Amino acid sequence: MCLFFLIFYGDIISDLCAGLIGGLGITPSANIGKDIAVFEAVHGTAPDIAGQNKANPTALLFSGIMMLRHIGLSDYAEKIENATLEVIAEKKDVTADLGGTATTTVYTDAIISRFK
Repeated sequence: MCLFFLIFYGDIISDLCAGLIGGLGITPSANIGKDIAVFEAVHGTAPDIAGQNKANPTALLFSGIMMLRHIGLSDYAEKIENATLEVIAEKKDVTADLGGTATTTVYTDAIISRFK
């Protein structure tokens, strides 16, 4: 029973913290153990927008960035992170949950175009 409350309240706390940085759409997650690590987006699958090219891939990108750093590929992580943050800061090609009108494809292409 104690484990249930720990998991339940931990989930609530992580969702509240996600709101502080912009919402679940940009919140990365990592579960790092002694022998294995799992990196994933915090949010669910968003079946209401499945197949509509509306999803925000930022949380998955940021989780991938955490993974790259974890396995010692910090240079690649930095390039992806900088490109993503530039697009978000510009606010031109962002998805609806970030205040824009861009599709997932447009948002992703904008990030890719900024790789340096």
